[in-house]
Amino acid sequence: MTTTIRTDNNEVTISLSGRLDTATAADASAEINRLLSSVDQVGQLTCDVEQLEYISSSGLRILLSLSKRYKQFRVANAQPFVYEVLATTGFTKIMSVSRAMRRLSVEGCQLIGVGGVGKVYRLDGDTIIKVFREGTTMDEVQGEITMSKEAFVLGMPTAISFDIVKVKPLAPGNAECYGLVYELLKADTLSALVKNNPDQIDVYARKYADLFRQLHSIEVPADSNVPSALDHERYQVEHVRRYFPQEHVDMMLGILDCIPQGNRLLHLDLQTKNAMMQGDELMLIDMGEIGYGHPILDLAHAYSAMVTLVGDYDQVIGMPRELGQRLWNRAIDYYFEGLPADVVAQRKAQIDVASCIRNFSWLSLSDSFPQAVIEECQRQFQERISNRIDYIREVCKTFDQWKA
Repeated sequence: MTTTIRTDNNEVTISLSGRLDTATAADASAEINRLLSSVDQVGQLTCDVEQLEYISSSGLRILLSLSKRYKQFRVANAQPFVYEVLATTGFTKIMSVSRAMRRLSVEGCQLIGVGGVGKVYRLDGDTIIKVFREGTTMDEVQGEITMSKEAFVLGMPTAISFDIVKVKPLAPGNAECYGLVYELLKADTLSALVKNNPDQIDVYARKYADLFRQLHSIEVPADSNVPSALDHERYQVEHVRRYFPQEHVDMMLGILDCIPQGNRLLHLDLQTKNAMMQGDELMLIDMGEIGYGHPILDLAHAYSAMVTLVGDYDQVIGMPRELGQRLWNRAIDYYFEGLPADVVAQRKAQIDVASCIRNFSWLSLSDSFPQAVIEECQRQFQERISNRIDYIREVCKTFDQWKA
C-alpha cells in the first residue's frame, strides 16, 4: 500500500495505490495524517483511488473520517470493484464519488472532423469520439456536456455523450486527452454526404437551412444556463489582441457593438462537419460554443467557416471549397425563403460583415495554432476589414433593422 500527496494552492490530492484492507489501514491512516499535516491549508481534498485494487471496511472508515474532517471532500477515479463497494455501502450517497475513466486509442480510426478545440474520430460503425486538444480541463468537458443537455431539453437535435474517456496519445511525448463518446448509428457528417452525393446538394442545403431555422425558433428562457453569445464573442476578441494591434481589435469590437441583442438559441459553430445525418435527421455533435443571442451571430459564424475560412478548407470542412460555398449559397436562400429580394440582399451583407469578427476571433479557440495560420489571418485582416471599413460601418447601421 503506497500513499502520495499532490498540492495545487489549497487543492490537495491524496493518491492511494494497492490494497486498503485490515493489514494496511492503520499505516495508511497514519501516513495520510502525516502528509496532510504538512499542508498549510486544505480547501478541496480529493482522494484519488485509480490505483486502488481493493478496499475493506477498515479502508472505508478512513474515507468516512476524511469526509467528516474536510467539508470539500471527494473520491475520484474509482475502479469498478472499488466503486461497487462504495455504492453498495451507501458512500456514493454521502460523498462525491466518480468512476475511473476508460482509456481508449484512436490509432487507425477514421478522422471525420477537425476544429479549434479538438478532433472527431469514428471508433466503429456505431460510435464516434470527440478528442479534446491537450490542456482541456475536466471542467471544460463537463461544461460541454451540460450545454448539450441544456440545448437538448430546449429542443435542439443534439447527440448526448454517454461516456467521458481518456484518449491515449498518438505520438510519443504527447499527453493523454479527454474524449466524449457518442453513439450515432450509421451516421455520416453533412460534409461527407454532400461530397459523396453532389447531385443531392439541393436536398442537403434545405436540410441545413431547416436546421438553422429550427434552432433560431427556440427562445432561451432567462433562467437557462446557456451563456450570452455576445459576451462570449467579446471575450474571444479580447483574447486575440496578442495577434493584432489595438486599432484592429477596436474595429472588431465596433462591429460587435452594433449586433442587436436576442434570446434565440445559437450553435455558433454550425459548419457541415458538426452536423451528422442519422436517418432523416441532422444531429449536432459539437456543443462547446452554444449561446443565446441574435441569429446573425450564428449565421455569421457559419459563413466564416463555409465561405471565407482561413486555412485548409478540405481538412476543416471536409469537402472542396467550391462545393461548400455552393451548399451555403443555396442554404441561405432557403433560410430567407419568402422574404423580399431587397431584404435578403441586405441580410446577406449583414452576415458578411458580422462574419469579419469570427474570421479572426476563432484564433482564441486554441493557443497552439501554427504560426503560418496566424500570419495568414493577420494578412487577411487588411483585405477583409481595413480596406472595407467604410462599407462595414454603413452596413452595421442597418443591423437593428433585422428583427429576430
